[in-house]
Amino acid sequence: MSIQKAQEETPKRRRPPARTPEERENQMISAAIDLAEQQILAGTASSQVITHFLKLGSSKERIGNEILSEQKKLIVAKTESIQSAKRVEELYTEAMAAFRAYSGMESDATND
Repeated sequence: MSIQKAQEETPKRRRPPARTPEERENQMISAAIDLAEQQILAGTASSQVITHFLKLGSSKERIGNEILSEQKKLIVAKTESIQSAKRVEELYTEAMAAFRAYSGMESDATND
């Protein structure tokens, strides 16, 4: 079966126009994957296409993706921790200012 025949048998899906560059990129990736699938099923895929999808299915690739996912979680957790520490510091500063105001130290400083 030729690629053209496979494309003729596959119904064309009409997609709404992309609103952002990211949506457009995702549309193009989806179209490329669809084409690669058609080529693989038709037996006309290049060795590069076949190798690409074989690599995606390898255990090494899955482990690498898991590591990236965990690193992303770690970065998010560190970012949240830093933001939390900043917020705690702000609360301490506000509390100290309130204590100074209650003790009368702040009014003495403003009178000088």
